[in-house]
Formats: sequence, C-alpha cells, structure tokens
Amino acid sequence: MSLRLGNTPRDRMHGVSAPVQSALAHLAATNAQTLDWQCAVTRIAAPTGREATRAGWMRDQLAAVGWTDVTVDGAGNVIARRRTHAVAVDHAAVWCCAHLDTVFDDAEPFVTRDGHRLMGPGIGDNGRGLAALLAIAHAMHATGITTPADVILACTVGEEGLGDLHGMRAMMRDAQPAPRAVIVIDGAGDDRVVNAALGSTRWRLTFRGTGGHSWADYGSPNPLHVATSVAATLQAVRFHREPRSALTVSRIGGGESINSIPRLAWLELDVRSTSAAVLSDLERTIRATVAKAVLTENQRRRDGSAPVTAEIVQLGNRPCGELDAGSPLVRLALDATQRIGAIPRLAIGSTDASVPISMGIPAIAIGAGGRGGGTHTPGEWYDDTGGVRGIHRALLITLGAAGLR
Repeated sequence: MSLRLGNTPRDRMHGVSAPVQSALAHLAATNAQTLDWQCAVTRIAAPTGREATRAGWMRDQLAAVGWTDVTVDGAGNVIARRRTHAVAVDHAAVWCCAHLDTVFDDAEPFVTRDGHRLMGPGIGDNGRGLAALLAIAHAMHATGITTPADVILACTVGEEGLGDLHGMRAMMRDAQPAPRAVIVIDGAGDDRVVNAALGSTRWRLTFRGTGGHSWADYGSPNPLHVATSVAATLQAVRFHREPRSALTVSRIGGGESINSIPRLAWLELDVRSTSAAVLSDLERTIRATVAKAVLTENQRRRDGSAPVTAEIVQLGNRPCGELDAGSPLVRLALDATQRIGAIPRLAIGSTDASVPISMGIPAIAIGAGGRGGGTHTPGEWYDDTGGVRGIHRALLITLGAAGLR
C-alpha cells in the first residue's frame, strides 16, 4: 500500500522535492482548519461593492499565519507578498488570487455543517477559494518553503456580476512586481483548468415617452412596445456553432398601471462569445435593432404626441482571450492535476483570469477541491470529500510557476 499525503498517493508525487512534500503533508494535516476558515469567511457578507469587512478579515488572517507584508490597495484588494530573497529584488512574481465578493445583496450569511457537507450562500463561490488561499499561505510559512520567484497572494473585489472584474483590472494595471503568471482559485473542483476567457458585454436599454391614459391618449408612442419589439427581435438571433456565442434578454420592466401608457420601459442584456469580433458584431446588431424599433413606433404615433427616445448604456465588458494549451503554465497545471489523481480538462470561463489573459499574461483559473452545487443560490453547498487534493494541486501549480520544480 502506498503512503498517502491526505488523498494524494506518494507514488504520484515522484520527482516532487522534499520541501514540497512537507507542504503538501501540512495541508492534509490542517484540513480541519481550512474548513473552519471556509465557514468563517462565508459568514461575512460581501456583496459586490461592499467587500471591505471580508477584506479586513482576510488581511488579518494572512498576517496571523505569518505573512507580514499584507496591504489593501486603493481598489480594496488584499495583497500579501512573501519575499524569497534576503534583499528585495523587483522581478516578476507569481500572483495567486481568489475573489472576495458574492452575488448576494440581501441574503443573511449562514453556514450549516453535516459531515463533509457544508451549506450556505457563497460557501463554494468563493468561500472555498479564499480558504484555499489561507491554507496555501499557512503551509508555505509553516514549512519555510522558498521559491526562486516571489509569491503574492491576493483577494480581489468586484469579480461577480456588474463588478466587471474591476478589482483584478486595477491590480494588474498597477502590479508590482510584474506578474510572471497568475493562478486564480475560484470555487470547488479539482480537474478543470480554465485557460480561455469567455468575453461578455452587458447592456441596459431604456425607452422613454410622455405616457398617458390607455384610452384618452392612445396613439402616443409606447416605450414598452419598443422594449418588447427589441426583445423579440434579439431573442430570434441565431448563431453558428463556432465561435460559441449567446445573447440573453435577462431582465425587462416598465409601466405604471394596467390602464396607462408607460412613460418608461427598460431591458437588460447579457451577451457572451469566445470571439471579440462576434461581440462587436452583436453590439452593432443591438444598436440597429433599437434604432429600427424606435423608428417604427414613432412613425405610427398620433399627431402632436412626443416621440419615444432610447438610451443604450453598457454595464459591463469582460474580455476574450486564450492561453495556448501548450504554454508552460497550462502544461504545469495539467501535470499537477494528474499528480493528484484527477483527469485534467481544459475549459473556458469568465473569471478574474480573463483580465491577465487578455493582457498577454500567462493565467489560468482552477477550483479548490471538493465538489459543489447550487452556485449563486441560497442553497449553495460544498462537499469536502477528497477536497484537500484541490489545494494540493493549487500549491503545486503556484510553486512550480514560481520556479520550484
């Protein structure tokens, strides 16, 4: 029978250095602490734009496990640096990141535990990623492991929804030292390696008119007619199989009462594609569709009535890009995935890694082990069966990217 490091057989770790083996063993031995961190951070509310309390908690925990150079930048990101040289040298570093925010504005944070299963909104996304970051920090400090390049651990704001990755954008724009690689830890799982960035644009279309009585003012342009015409036209857009793309009418509203002509109507769109060119084409389609619908409604308005107007506002713009499957960072991640006993698979996603990928910086996103479900719902759950394997993988990738082979 082979000896095991948590759930990772030693025979799969052939060629891994003794210091790394020691760090992996530390992660397995302190897995209960990792789960405690996961529960504790999940119980701290952190809606996008209001992450400060959780950021402060992560800053304090990183300092408590021995990382003395911990700061909060102007955007609200927590950045912890562990120098590996006696004299500070400005050279490229490995950035290992997890996002702070959740999609829950009003939900009261809670966590329940039943054996290996934890339940609560945000327990996986991204309570798991933040706990993994603390576990890596703890293991590196406790075992005294050093790397040729510096390792920086960061907790980012504004990853979810209309946060539009603004924390990662700010961090990469001003990153010192420059990143030689970026590893994003997001949610559960131990097999996927996200090396392609799914681009997306988000839009709010607003239509305004004078409104009025549904009978006495009939013939005045109706903003809701325009909104529904635009929605019907856009939902009929068809795409080729490749590049994969989607246009979703995600929200719509307007009107005062059942016997009134609305003064205001609006709809929101989520547009996604693996191709920046397709996203540009779809923007032109959206604008042309709006112009046509407004013209049609105004052409049939009664004499003397004011025309309906339209406003198009872009709410978000997440970049496209891809890190080649043959790049050193992807090869390293695939090897680490096999070493923990999982079958690796490349994937596409919209994560914090999209920003560095679009900038030409080697970057990937990975899960932090275990299994999860109900993401972005109050019924979100995380099962820690075999969960330490995912943090083993994250550590192997981080250390390998930092030059420790």
